[in-house]
Amino acid sequence: MRIILHLDMDAFFASVEERDHPRLKGLPIVVGSDPAAGKGRGVVSTANYLARAYGIKSAMPISRAWDLSQQAKKAGKPEVAFMGGSYSQYAKVSREIFNYVATKGDAFEPASVDEAYLDVSSLGSYEAAKKLGSEIKDWVKQHQQLTCSVGIGPNKMIAKIAAGEDKPDGLTVVRDEAVQAFLDPKSVRELMGIGPKSEVQLNKLGIKTIRELRDQSKEFLIEHFGKHGEGMYRQARGISDSPVDATWEAKSVGRHYTFDVDTLDGSQMMPVLRDMAKEIAAEVVRDKKWFRTVVFTARFSNFQTQTRSHTLDTPAQDPGTLETEGLKLLLPFLDSRENPKRLKLRLIGLRAEKFVEQQKTIKKKEAQQPGLF
Repeated sequence: MRIILHLDMDAFFASVEERDHPRLKGLPIVVGSDPAAGKGRGVVSTANYLARAYGIKSAMPISRAWDLSQQAKKAGKPEVAFMGGSYSQYAKVSREIFNYVATKGDAFEPASVDEAYLDVSSLGSYEAAKKLGSEIKDWVKQHQQLTCSVGIGPNKMIAKIAAGEDKPDGLTVVRDEAVQAFLDPKSVRELMGIGPKSEVQLNKLGIKTIRELRDQSKEFLIEHFGKHGEGMYRQARGISDSPVDATWEAKSVGRHYTFDVDTLDGSQMMPVLRDMAKEIAAEVVRDKKWFRTVVFTARFSNFQTQTRSHTLDTPAQDPGTLETEGLKLLLPFLDSRENPKRLKLRLIGLRAEKFVEQQKTIKKKEAQQPGLF
């Protein structure tokens, strides 16, 4: 018997902010870009459940979130607290939770900073898995003063959908024999890989629920969606063979920043680049990793996005290297080399990739710089 547990932290960023700042207790909270009184740029990273009641959602333009907050304020409701975000703190809390959860099953796979899968097949029953889910939830409350939702099912897909069934602070178990009844009434958007575009296409074909998707033949879905159609056919029947990948590790650590006004002024960008380098390096050091590649992202005023990268001769983990390499990659976007039309930049991003183990890196460093360590 295969049993998978999915852990999903509730409104994670906003919940950490509320925990760490008692003055925010009971207020609607939005973590994201500066709203600048409705003129801000960028998007919402996370909104807590009180803010979601105002219609504010993740990935929503921050200006729209501000408008909704002001509408709520005029209606006599509590005003939204907008927070810039403490991403290094979120990473720290995530690591502490995951370090605990990883010890509780046969295989552990983080899916993001606030979600993870745990294979608990060796427990042998859904009753035992449910008990473990309760223990994990209790531990998170006791040690982190946060809540999470847990879904348990026969595969990763079902467990993930189940985790969202009763948020916040929920625990939902979907046994093998209940899978189809659980899936059928839900929107096709609940299935992995079906985004807004696929949903529109399916709706045009008269398919809105998973039950309606299940009524279609494999040939029909492949005809309209190609290879993706075969995946739809399997998922509508609750079939997912994806294993919990115990070898998973973070492939990159990055940050991005949206400017209040599009710019080509390097003096505005360099302090931002420096701050991002410090945050990224701090996270890399905590994970005891060294990076080989630095990636820079530029998004222009017309929303076109370009990335450039450079692989180092020697792995590094310090902010100075990140900043220097990021600056080298940034400068061509300020002139005709990468920006012949002299378009202003709306957003810049910096990322560290291709991690190597610390021990191997130290040996390389020692060979080049005796006495450094």
